Amino acid sequence: MEETSGKTDRQILKSTFVMGASSIVNSLLGIVRTKAIAILLGPAGMGLTGIYITITNVVGTLSGMGVGDSGVRQIAGAFGAGDPVAVARTVKAVQRMALLFGLAGLAVTLIFRSGISSLTFGHAGHAVDVALLSLTVFFGAVSAGQTALIQGMRRIADLAKVSICGALLGTVLSVPAIYFLGERGIVLYLVIVSATAFLASWWYSSRIPIPAVATNWRSILQDARPLLKLGLALMSGALMSAGTQYLLRVLIVREMGLPAAGAYHASTTLSLVYVGVILNAMLTDFYPRLSAVSHDHDACTTLINKQIEIGLLLAVPGILAIMTFAPLVIVIFYSSKFTLAAEVLKWQVLGVLLQVVSWPMGFMLRAKGNGKLFFLTELFANLTLLTLAWLAMKRFGVPGIGMAFFAMNLAYWLLIFLVDHFNYGFLFTTANLRIAAIFSISTCTVFLTPYLLSGPFHLAINSLITLAVGAFSFWALCDKAKAEMVPAIFHKIRRALGANAN
Repeated sequence: MEETSGKTDRQILKSTFVMGASSIVNSLLGIVRTKAIAILLGPAGMGLTGIYITITNVVGTLSGMGVGDSGVRQIAGAFGAGDPVAVARTVKAVQRMALLFGLAGLAVTLIFRSGISSLTFGHAGHAVDVALLSLTVFFGAVSAGQTALIQGMRRIADLAKVSICGALLGTVLSVPAIYFLGERGIVLYLVIVSATAFLASWWYSSRIPIPAVATNWRSILQDARPLLKLGLALMSGALMSAGTQYLLRVLIVREMGLPAAGAYHASTTLSLVYVGVILNAMLTDFYPRLSAVSHDHDACTTLINKQIEIGLLLAVPGILAIMTFAPLVIVIFYSSKFTLAAEVLKWQVLGVLLQVVSWPMGFMLRAKGNGKLFFLTELFANLTLLTLAWLAMKRFGVPGIGMAFFAMNLAYWLLIFLVDHFNYGFLFTTANLRIAAIFSISTCTVFLTPYLLSGPFHLAINSLITLAVGAFSFWALCDKAKAEMVPAIFHKIRRALGANAN
């Protein structure tokens, strides 16, 4: 059992490191793109970019019907069972449905372009831009079908290459659009980024050998039924999340203008730069592996606890560093015009930290195909966020949305634990409870010291806490990774400091 546990730890770390490396590269390239927008267009341009992205997310989620996410589960199950014919049939159904739904999303965006512009901005002046956004909806839907094959087959290295190649090509081609066209180039920028992601996913998915199977549209529709059954529930949850982000930005624009929306978009993007590495690993490797053992409650509990433990060890040091140096981080990544985002960022990273714990538990519902519970928990989360954000924004301004995000994630964490516990017998391990206690005290201290002490003192204390937590996490991760995954130099450092090397 101990050997199996060790293999699980190393598998999670390996997948996290592979996807983490690609996420770091992707994040750096994303920083280049957002830095260009921040410098050339300022908070208003950043706000407009964020609104266009949320429009694309809402329409793309609605038209995608959750086929990409449910396809990962179906492909992973067939692949784990060693059934190449079932894999081939599922892949064909996923990709055909993704193409059809992508075309439908494109058509819907074109038809309702004026209405979407009026609903968002209060006038139809952005209708042409919304029409052009239909291309990003199409590229996104087709890419989801192609990526489902790569992810379901657990080709993590290929998935990392897709991410890097798409981001690199997208950055090289899209930044000039902002430079030469200014605000009018935002839509072209988004279309180019989505198109390069589509090309990268097509290239790597086409290289995966899939057995030829005879199908027709009747058989494809038959194979698509289980995809759509779960996909509708997943789509509903994703649509609620995308819709909530859209409504939040509309509220900000209507109440405080585009610059405030830009500050919120900046903090939201930056809050996921670091922790996005861990969350991305959950989407790419953890979800297929959890789906493969979804019939076994105990195996799911073990795997979820392992993911939470390693996720916390990887995430907390970086989150503490971001909280400690939030104003400086904002200026470095954007510009001095975005100082309003610093306070929002501190609250948001607290919420993101809770997601490191709650997301693995939430994936239990996806892996077991419990669409009803997934829908209800997502409904609770999004209604809670909208309600709290509206109230907090009235009282605290833009920082209030960050507060609401944290409060929502705290409530969701409690809810998803109770749901998993009473339905599947899930419990936290003693190791996770111990780590959570240490990290909770550290995080609360780092968050509160700026309000209790002057600048130099709180920076010194928080820096020391961040270093101590980083050292603790480093030691624990070295133990889990074992010698074959950790460079010898790290073990030499541990021995020099009196630790027992593995």
